[in-house]
Amino acid sequence: MAEKLTPGDTAPGFTLKDATGSDVSLSDFRGRNTIVYFYPAAATPGCTKQACDFRDSLASLQAAGYEVLGISPDPVGKLASFADTEGLTFPLLSDEDHAVAEAYAAWGEKKNYGRTYEGLIRSTVVVDPAGNVAVAQYNVRATGHVAKLRKDLKLADA
Repeated sequence: MAEKLTPGDTAPGFTLKDATGSDVSLSDFRGRNTIVYFYPAAATPGCTKQACDFRDSLASLQAAGYEVLGISPDPVGKLASFADTEGLTFPLLSDEDHAVAEAYAAWGEKKNYGRTYEGLIRSTVVVDPAGNVAVAQYNVRATGHVAKLRKDLKLADA
């Protein structure tokens, strides 16, 4: 597993399919601040809460100069259904082989109900306009994460 990213690191590049099946690359967002958040599974309670928080904050985040990308190991079809059901208007990207999550250290050992397994670690990395890591947060909570991130980025409340 990759080492956790820290501010100043070069953000690993990637190209993944979005919910419509189109390619989206991190390099498409060069010149802009980009929030890349990793979530375990579309349409689950925590991930839905987190995605809807990003949706509800999207206009104010974009007004402050931030784009949002959500990445999960879900297939494109599941992402399309999730985006449609929840009215999500930012790109949801499919990382089925979890290679991007691994590059961002968002894939690793998890413990749940006494069971240890490999899986996606809910994480958020903010990439600056030059393609470097500005903020890296691991094991974040689904509920309240967007508000905490806004505070950490010194953005006014939405």
